[in-house]
Formats: sequence, structure tokens, C-alpha cells
Amino acid sequence: MRAKLLTLFLALLLLLSACSGKEDPPAEETLPAVSPTPVAEVTAEPSPTPYDGPVSPLSGLPIGEKWVNRRPVAIMLNNLKEALPQMGQSQADIIYEVPAEGGITRMLGVYQSLDGVGKIGSIRSARPYYLELALGHDAIFIHAGGSEDAYSKIAQWGVAALDGVRGPYMSNTENGNLMWRDPERRKSYSLEHTVVTTGDAIIERFAGYTNLRQEHKEGYVYDMAFTEDGTPVNGSPAAQIEVPFSNYKTGLFTYDADSGLYLAEEYGKAYIDGNTGEQVGVTNVVVIKTACRNTGDSLGHITVDLSSGGTGYFACGGKVIDLTWSKSYPDGQLHYKDLDGNPITFGVGRTYVCVVPTNSQVSFS
Repeated sequence: MRAKLLTLFLALLLLLSACSGKEDPPAEETLPAVSPTPVAEVTAEPSPTPYDGPVSPLSGLPIGEKWVNRRPVAIMLNNLKEALPQMGQSQADIIYEVPAEGGITRMLGVYQSLDGVGKIGSIRSARPYYLELALGHDAIFIHAGGSEDAYSKIAQWGVAALDGVRGPYMSNTENGNLMWRDPERRKSYSLEHTVVTTGDAIIERFAGYTNLRQEHKEGYVYDMAFTEDGTPVNGSPAAQIEVPFSNYKTGLFTYDADSGLYLAEEYGKAYIDGNTGEQVGVTNVVVIKTACRNTGDSLGHITVDLSSGGTGYFACGGKVIDLTWSKSYPDGQLHYKDLDGNPITFGVGRTYVCVVPTNSQVSFS
């Protein structure tokens, strides 16, 4: 019995000794060496060099040096529904839209440069007030026919007018002259809606017109001024502009903030350039109000007063202000001023000028 107790006592001592003993610390773990992640060197993007080359006096956009002092070309454009789409109008520096007989409108596209301009048309007949607009730019005027009053004024005012109807500038074969009847349009359009030209055709033909003055006279100065952001100070919101020309035609301009352009619509649809299939967009929209009166002739012709001056609106950058306008008869430039008498400064880009009757209810939203 004593032997068992002694054995138990010795076992207990061994157990207590094991519990109070200290274990050796574990060996320190050696981690693999980690190389530092290299920091990528950031190279600053160089600032774009500001353009300091020649610009169009009609838009402020870059232009070839040879065009700066050239007389612009002003081309009569058909705007009947059945003649659409127009072609090449989106490349005009300025589009003038003015009422004609029966409530229809026609455009006058004014091009300072013809480089890269494709097909232009369809080309239609002249009226005296379109001649006044062309003269205001010292432009060479291209048309196909005209009212008798227009023909009279061409001679009286000394307009540099190249006519595809009574003049030697028309061909029935493609690129056979300054103007021709487009074979594609002849398949589906009435004959009067088929007259076209191109920028290249004008450049090529003008090179042989040695009796046509193609440069501005020395000292000629345009009165238009441009700035990169032409948004009028203290302007009212004008995200959309509705411009009634007549019961037949209302124009709509919707501001697109992404592009900074007013996108044009007419006849309830986008106003499309038939060359590109794209909607026409402009930086500046001008509306001028004036007297439009019937002449009383059997053809329903009208007069449009471009010499008495009046009021209107200037929109750019989604804002609009009131303006006053003036023009000397018949060949003065159009002058635009704000209500404080300061000349309007346009945003760099193309301009759309709407000439409407004094009672036109132009609206902005």
C-alpha cells in the first residue's frame, strides 16, 4: 500500500514539474524579401499650342491663307419640302434664310473658303433682297434664274452674278460647267430642283474667269468680330428657339450643350445636309425683324426691307439677348448691336441669320 502511495506521489510531482516548466520560444519565421513597387513617373500632357494662323472673317474658324482676302461666294439654295435635302449648306460660314413668295423660304449660303466643300444645291433663282445680302459681303453671287426685278437690280447695282439660266454657266452633263443638272437628282426630282455645283468646280472655273474680280479691294474690312465663347453676358435662357417665317415655314433651333451648337430643324424634322446625312449645327443664331410686303404682281413676289433697320435677337451658348440691326442700301454690311449700343461679338463658328416679318412671334424656352 505504501509502495502505491509513493508511486502516486512521485507521478504527481513529475506532473507539477511539467506544468510549471517554460517552453523554448519558437524559431523566428524568416519572411521573403519584398522589393519595393516602382512608382510610375507621370509625364504632364503638354498644353495644346493655341492656333494663331489665318481665320475666316465670316466665322473666325481656321482657313487657308489664300482665302482670307478673297471675295466670298454666295449661293442661292432651294428650300421647298420636295427639293430637300439641301447639300453643302452646313459648310457655309453664314446661312441667311429669308421668306419668298407663297410663304416659302430660300437660303443664301455664304462661303469664304471652298476648300473641302462638296456638292452644293439645289440652286434656285434670285430675288433683289438676296442680292443685297450678297453685296453686303462683296460676294460673288451664284444663282439659277431670277425675278425680273432681280435681273434689273443685278445690272443696276453691278452685282457679280453668275447665272445658270440666262448666263453661260449651266451644263446638262456632270461637272460640264460651273453648274449642272445632277444626274442622280434627275431620277427623282423635278427639273428645277436638280441644279448643283461643287466647291472644286467653283475653284476650277474661277481660275479661268479672268474678268471676275476675286479679291476684296485694298482696305476692305469686315465688321464681324469673334470670341471663343460668344455667350451673351446677362442673356436669358434660350435652349430652344422657335422662329416662324410664315404659315408654311417655322424654324426650330435646339441648343446642344455637348457640342455648343444650335441644331436646326424645319418642317418638323432635323435640317439635314444631304452630303453627310448629319443635322446642321451653328454656333450663332441671329433673328432680324423687318417689313415683308407683297408686290401685288401675279406671281406673289414680295419685298423685304433690309435698309430701314430694326430689332431682333442674338443667341449663342444657350443664351439670348435683344439686338438692333442696320444696313446701308443696297450694298452695306449688316451691323448688329446690343441695346447699349455695343457691337455684337459672335462665338467662333458658323452663323444662321433668320429674316422674319415684324409680326413674327419668335419664342425662347
